[in-house]
Amino acid sequence: MDIIEVKSGKDKKRFIDFPHDLYAGDPNYVPEIYLGQKELLDEKKNPFFQHSKAQLFLALQNGKIVGRIAAIRNNEYNRFANANVGFFGFFEVIENYEVAKFLLDTAASWVKSEGLDAILGPTNFTTNDVAGLLVEGFNRPPVVMMAYNKTYYPAFLERYGFTKQMDMLAYAVTEEQVNMKSVRLAQMIGERLEKRGITVRPVNMKKFKEEISKVREVYRGAWDKNWGFVPPTDAEFDRLAAEMKLIMDPEFALLAEHEGRIVAFALAIPDVNVIIRTINRGRLLPTGILKLLFQKKKIKRLRIILLGVLEDYRRMGIEGVFYARIISRGLEKGYNEAEASWILDNNEMMKKGVEGVNMVPYKRYRIYEKSMIE
Repeated sequence: MDIIEVKSGKDKKRFIDFPHDLYAGDPNYVPEIYLGQKELLDEKKNPFFQHSKAQLFLALQNGKIVGRIAAIRNNEYNRFANANVGFFGFFEVIENYEVAKFLLDTAASWVKSEGLDAILGPTNFTTNDVAGLLVEGFNRPPVVMMAYNKTYYPAFLERYGFTKQMDMLAYAVTEEQVNMKSVRLAQMIGERLEKRGITVRPVNMKKFKEEISKVREVYRGAWDKNWGFVPPTDAEFDRLAAEMKLIMDPEFALLAEHEGRIVAFALAIPDVNVIIRTINRGRLLPTGILKLLFQKKKIKRLRIILLGVLEDYRRMGIEGVFYARIISRGLEKGYNEAEASWILDNNEMMKKGVEGVNMVPYKRYRIYEKSMIE
């Protein structure tokens, strides 16, 4: 068995494509879009590499790829969290613990060589990207920008010595299950908020850049005390916003304003994974792009991906108003299911909010940690 550092374009292509073969025949697998992954791994295009570093590795057995992993040094995380840790991500491996150990040894060795005290993961590359290992809820495919992995991964990581650092939950609700009484109540709360000068409106797409610059500050302020949060740089936030803009419906991008100041926002996006899972090996050409453009009517599920309220405006009902607007408008537009993800397992306020409309947890993701100090 050999480990190689991924440096050439050819090896990056093999790194991106390995999961397609690993998950062949799995009805719940959704391929990543190849061009998106290529840009994510590009040190010149991904703004993550302006402040941090990573090394990709491939494991080969008799010349055949049997696993992959990335070792990551996220300097922004360490600065913001006052920590000295590394990360691993993009972890995929055949059902062979010795191969998994070989990969994890390699990532841990790289992290240790960087003078870091522990290794956490998986994150691809940050918690603002796809993060967490699926540990419960393998019976359904993932929604857009959520992780999916083999059922044996948790056992492999725990056997290696990783322990739970934090769990994140995905909540779901169907049209039949949703508590419309709570939705109507939240709509009444919205009317009361308006009397206090707080209004909720959709994002103005004609002023998208201007709106996003204001949302950026709310994003940084609303999550700053949450576990694992790292405020993205301006370039990183702009990249995330550009990705969201490609698939977002402005009716599900909501802002709450008070005296002209944005104090909260929420974003739900159509679950394009319904289409992407049918795109062979994540290639948009020649037919994948046509599927994305012309099969949108097949999408019946929304993912509530972001919801943040500045601390001084919490417990006023803004969160409930956001949920009510998204659910009621979603039903009007023909969506029959919604997922809210991910929500930290210790975030009781957010859990209470989604449970109020009858959302129930159906998937659990985990960030693991292992000390590098002997």
